[in-house]
Amino acid sequence: MAGTGGVSPSHLPTLPSQLGAMPSAHAGLADLVRDFPWEDTPLGPRDRWDPAVAAIVGLVLVSPMPMAFCFGESFVLIYNDAYADLIGTLHPAALGTPAAEAFGEAWRSAGLGGVIEDVFRSGQPFLEPETQLTVVRAEGARPEQAFFTRGHSIVHDSRGRRAGVLTVAAETTQVTRRLQNLGELTSRLAVALTIDDVARVVLGYAMASFDVDHCVFAVDDGNAFRSVRRIRGEMLDEADERLPPVWKRLADDARAPLVAAARSGRPSFVPDGEPLRAVAADRHEQRIRALAVLPLRTASLNGALSIGYRAAHTWLPAERALLNAAAQLVAQAAERARRFEAQHGTAQLLQRSMLPEHLPELERFRIAARYDVGVDGNAAGGDFYDAFRLADGRLAMVLGDVAGHDVRAAAVMGQVRAALRALALTDADPPGVLAGLDRLVGSLGAESRNEEIFVTVVYGVLDPATGTITMASAGHPPPVLRRAGLAGEPPTAELVKVPPGAPLGLGGRWQTGQVRLDPGDSILMFSDGVVERRGQALNEGLDALVAVAAAASSGDPRNLCSIATAAVPGSTDDDVAVLAVERAVALSRSATMLVAAEPTGPSRVRQWMTTRLREWSVPDPVIGSAILCTSELTTNALLHAGTPAQVHIDLNAERLLVSVADTGTRGSVIRAHTDAMSSRGRGLSLIEELSDSWGTDPSVRGSTVWFEILLPSTSD
Repeated sequence: MAGTGGVSPSHLPTLPSQLGAMPSAHAGLADLVRDFPWEDTPLGPRDRWDPAVAAIVGLVLVSPMPMAFCFGESFVLIYNDAYADLIGTLHPAALGTPAAEAFGEAWRSAGLGGVIEDVFRSGQPFLEPETQLTVVRAEGARPEQAFFTRGHSIVHDSRGRRAGVLTVAAETTQVTRRLQNLGELTSRLAVALTIDDVARVVLGYAMASFDVDHCVFAVDDGNAFRSVRRIRGEMLDEADERLPPVWKRLADDARAPLVAAARSGRPSFVPDGEPLRAVAADRHEQRIRALAVLPLRTASLNGALSIGYRAAHTWLPAERALLNAAAQLVAQAAERARRFEAQHGTAQLLQRSMLPEHLPELERFRIAARYDVGVDGNAAGGDFYDAFRLADGRLAMVLGDVAGHDVRAAAVMGQVRAALRALALTDADPPGVLAGLDRLVGSLGAESRNEEIFVTVVYGVLDPATGTITMASAGHPPPVLRRAGLAGEPPTAELVKVPPGAPLGLGGRWQTGQVRLDPGDSILMFSDGVVERRGQALNEGLDALVAVAAAASSGDPRNLCSIATAAVPGSTDDDVAVLAVERAVALSRSATMLVAAEPTGPSRVRQWMTTRLREWSVPDPVIGSAILCTSELTTNALLHAGTPAQVHIDLNAERLLVSVADTGTRGSVIRAHTDAMSSRGRGLSLIEELSDSWGTDPSVRGSTVWFEILLPSTSD
């Protein structure tokens, strides 16, 4: 080899055939090195290599670590199988090739060629800090980012001359990713509001970061524990992330590692054995051999987190430290979530207790309402709705908004709603009712020495005989009128032209406007939280709501309420209230069944519903879809609420509407299971696939999930 300090292969003694006897596990590169035409490279024929160089090459080939030897001033590459995996598609062309030629532009980067050249010239070893590299691990595989720490050392031949540079690469991708995942865990836990949210985040983190076979998250629930588990191989899809986890009671058995850690506050790490044998619930848990259990303890919460493998696993100190750090983050997040749930549940209960628990039932008019808390569900709000029968048979309907998101706003809302009922039952004329409310709000502001009470209301009276609604507005957005299409024309929607009036408490005067609902028409009242978004003009939100109403699959009030709350993209800090009324095209038939919280409940519902729908001559395809959806909803209600459920079916000439309501949530947040389906994503997919629209309606004591299936046209 030419150059100072080089090795001249022509003067090397004959070498033993050690390169031809490499272990079979590395036979790939050993064979390539043995058969490569080295005589055409600066190294010369293999059997004349310097003993020191041959020894280094032998070490490289048998090492399980990624290693490469760059020979001479041209840095001819010799590497092992692990390094071949690292350089991906550059192998095998890189073998025996000068490094600058093999790596191309990458060699001239400061982190590769420059470092090796400096080590060769100076003779000083160099340990690189962690470096991010793009690697392709297999032919046809996608490039991925990986992290490595590399050490470079000078190699001398048997005469003490510089022969090349030995590079050893230690991949730190797993450690780096785990640290990155810990940061992501912190961010995601920061926005986890409920224990269900925390459970979803923790289970996803453990499975992704540690690639485990088994993960369980458990928290105390009074005097006992409840847990949720995830195992390798579960079929999870996007729908599952919208579902609350299925919690199970955990027996208070001291032999259970989770219970022991939660009670004692001490972690445990089993590298190999049968840690769950005494308490295994199924064959999966019996197969767990390595288990780490971390306590989750704060001033007000006890729990534990466990991860396990089906093979032996050494819990290294760095891994233990990472798990302990994660457990502390999880415990703090779970404590915050528990406090939030308690406050959130109280606020929602206060809010909904001031809203009507049941809406009136009219022969030819259908009514529905919905109330959703804003982003900060921790506070009560001032939005409200109401609908009630008057003495003469007319229907009073109102939707209002008291500014503020606190208990005081909710209290004012309750007073305004109660006063409106009292005034309307005496004299339902809209201007008179609003004038009375105006005096009340002014009085409340004067008593509290606060003139900033801001209340808006839209109030109307529906005459069922004619379908005419007489209404007035006190500073509130106008309702949306949806007209059913006539003679094959598509439906249309527009804002009702209600004479504008001042908000309550300012001493204004109000005028009325009228609108007539023809059969198939609907009207939608809404609070400003439906259409207002930061950085967006109000008219844009109103236009979006009108467009969504016109495009709705039907004018059914439940459907309109559901789509209205999601009509305008983006989140809102405000509460959302909607009230919809539809004038039916024809009389509907309905039936209700109360289902006991017992295993036979869903089958009883299927039998009852099949019989009733066949009596009503509903087409068989509609019956089949409705039975499947209702069975899922009923199973979910009984599973997650643990209380009796009420199934209601309503049929008219256009559609079949089915709702399943429960009466409790086992003490958790009211919204906790409104999106849940019993079969871990299968149920939700069924509802979306088989129904034309569906939604959830939180109520005073539980929640209702409903779906609608349009009936085939008789002309089809």
